[in-house]
Amino acid sequence: MLPFLGIGQIYKLEPLNQMGNASFRGMSIVSDQVAWVSGSNGTIGRTVDGGKTWQRIQPKGYEKLDFRDIEAFDKDRAVTVNAGSPAYVLVTSDGGATWKEVYKNVDSAIFLDGMDFWDDKNGIIFGDPINNKMQLLKTRDGGLNWQDVSGNLKSDLSMGEAGFAASGTTIRTAGKGRVWIATGGSVSNIYYSDNYGYSWKVFKCPIWQGENSTGPFSIDFYNPKTGVAVGGNYLKDKENPNNILLTMDGGKTWQKPQRPVEGFRSGVLYVNKKTLLATGTSGTDVSNDGGKNWHKISDLSFNVIQKAKKGNLILIAGNKGQIYQLKISDDK
Repeated sequence: MLPFLGIGQIYKLEPLNQMGNASFRGMSIVSDQVAWVSGSNGTIGRTVDGGKTWQRIQPKGYEKLDFRDIEAFDKDRAVTVNAGSPAYVLVTSDGGATWKEVYKNVDSAIFLDGMDFWDDKNGIIFGDPINNKMQLLKTRDGGLNWQDVSGNLKSDLSMGEAGFAASGTTIRTAGKGRVWIATGGSVSNIYYSDNYGYSWKVFKCPIWQGENSTGPFSIDFYNPKTGVAVGGNYLKDKENPNNILLTMDGGKTWQKPQRPVEGFRSGVLYVNKKTLLATGTSGTDVSNDGGKNWHKISDLSFNVIQKAKKGNLILIAGNKGQIYQLKISDDK
């Protein structure tokens, strides 16, 4: 364990497992016992004992894919999506023993960035634009069938505007059909729908942007109004001119915090209303005041961080197959 003293709390990063050379970017934590991760070399990891042991899975015939996102519903059912062309969506209902290909797109321009679900039936995937149109797929049956709904977004994306498949968290869903999608590159925008993606609004996101390596790489929302966006420039991961923004109106407007994160960040989450965590290749930061002030707690390199949907388990993963548990305790 590596203890890091925070403001009134102690943070410990405990290494759990290392699965080959996979670069993990997808993660879905169902409970304090069940979690799934996904990454390069066709690698998927699954635990049913809170991360103590992990099963390494490679869906047969898809060993060369880079699974950038995964959504799990329990210890048996999960959906995963890869980045690049051809694009695939695979589902399993037996804990990863077998996988069914439910979507395939061989367009040379297809690049799916992330996925999220409102519940165990309704989900959405977004991808980089083709002919200036963001790619949007929806499912109503837990990922077994996907419908192309790209036409619902009437606005064209700007030249050089696209998404980042860094952690599967540039798309976030919430109750009552809400969904936010963040784009970067030449310009950065937030695309918002409050009706399951049938219609959309577009808001400017004034984070570091203008190059194909810049923009928001992760977003999260505590409630319909309160949210956070992190990112920067992954090619300059220790620099931070403008890597984190906060919103109090659902993404319409954004403000800088008083003290920002210390570098490029590709994963962010709300632990609760006051406590937030952000991670990236140059370290991990914590805020204990709703995102206003951030303090670095680790220099270790990671890509993705998530918290259990039902429970308190927080996992963080990165390159070289590394998975850690982040434990938070009161400083007494």
